[in-house]
Amino acid sequence: MTTLTSGSTDTLTRDVLTVLQPGFPGTTAPDWLLRRLGEGLASVGLFGRNIATPGQLAALTARLRAERDDVLVAIDEEGGDVTRLEVRTGSSFPGNHALGAVDDVSLTREVAAELGRRLAACGVDFNWAPSADVNANPDNPVIGVRSFGADPALVARHTAAYVTGLQSAGVAACTKHFPGHGDTAVDSHLALPRIDAGPALLAERDLAPFRAAIAAGTRAVMSAHLLVPALDPDGPATLSRPILTELLRGELGYDGLIVTDGMEMNAIAGTYGIERGSVLALAAGADAICVGGGLCDEGIVQRLQDAIVAAVRSGELPEERLADAAARVRALADWTTRARRSPAPPAGSDPEIGLTAARRAVTVTRTLPTAPPTGPVHVATFTPVANIAVGDETPWGVGAELERLLPGTSTGFFSGPDAGEQALKAAEGRRVVAVVRDEHRHPWMRAALDTLLAADPDTVVVEMGVPQSAPRGALHIATHGAARVCGVAAAEAVVAG
Repeated sequence: MTTLTSGSTDTLTRDVLTVLQPGFPGTTAPDWLLRRLGEGLASVGLFGRNIATPGQLAALTARLRAERDDVLVAIDEEGGDVTRLEVRTGSSFPGNHALGAVDDVSLTREVAAELGRRLAACGVDFNWAPSADVNANPDNPVIGVRSFGADPALVARHTAAYVTGLQSAGVAACTKHFPGHGDTAVDSHLALPRIDAGPALLAERDLAPFRAAIAAGTRAVMSAHLLVPALDPDGPATLSRPILTELLRGELGYDGLIVTDGMEMNAIAGTYGIERGSVLALAAGADAICVGGGLCDEGIVQRLQDAIVAAVRSGELPEERLADAAARVRALADWTTRARRSPAPPAGSDPEIGLTAARRAVTVTRTLPTAPPTGPVHVATFTPVANIAVGDETPWGVGAELERLLPGTSTGFFSGPDAGEQALKAAEGRRVVAVVRDEHRHPWMRAALDTLLAADPDTVVVEMGVPQSAPRGALHIATHGAARVCGVAAAEAVVAG
């Protein structure tokens, strides 16, 4: 049993609060959150529900820092499909898959730097990005376009470039999801995935981007809620000492902050429970507990505080391990505070870099001779269920932009086994632009395209997910992501033919 040192009760409470990264509801800081910052809470996580405008966000972060100047303000802002800054409009930046398709590391670095500048201008200094997952499984339901690609070397060089660009703006990068979430067919928001690759394949494929991120100086790494028996047969990575301490700290030599993925995700909450899972994660080597995507009131903070304090007092969690975790959180907060007070001089800021990147990522395939549309079209958007990381709040597609470019254009949203017939009926004889997302993963979507192409081979197909299926449609446009700028670039390609 750990022996608590004299006078350590207050220190213990502050250390516990230091390792928590909770969320909260609304666009202003609630009283309980401000009080907890005064008691020792050192980090806050922001989600789409907390953001209305850049000005509102800047005021919110200023209010947090009025209570605690060195508070870490974290966000899940990958750009592309996963955006919180622009959750209601779609992102001004293409996601990783589009950047990987271009394969220009200087472009990736510039995009990440501009995103970092926008975050810093709003007072956000810790970004849970980039995703360094190698998209090895085409059926992956949660990574997909969030990955730079399926080639480990490509993912590694772009992960390093992203880390460098983001941190050049004074925003700490958090490379995720260690040891790699790409080779799964299960979403860890819903259940516990399992990766059965052997040690050699894991080292060559999944760990390569993390090595690159560590070499680039990533300030944080996020653990994955998945089972990798070749590394630890007994527990998921977030709760695994062999993975977090022996592999990440020991073998890979990483000395920065380790933060968990959201502990309310069902892979942990449904298997171990949030309180038990948080204690096990800290014992395994995690330094910060991310919670707040779903549970976001003071009650969850109190529950986790009580559980961790009890674990220290019982000896299950050594006090020294908790103190080490808290020290790493404070070290990161010190880095971001110094970066904020002494910002680097702007290096060629380009507000349009996201659109430039999205345009460069577009791939156009012509399968039949066809003329571009010059009049109104019908945009048939086939909508799969959004994965939880992306959410269903953010608009996507090409309809709005085509309505601007081709006045009179109409848009419909379709899903299910009769989606193709519904789209044809809604088109009322106009040429159809069919918009899909990961067609290869949705048989009903494939059938809908079959119906449209049989009725009119001149149909234009825009693929906004991972382009695994063979190009079809007279004109096939692959955007490699569904960010707003990807939709703009796709609409331009449709009109250009």
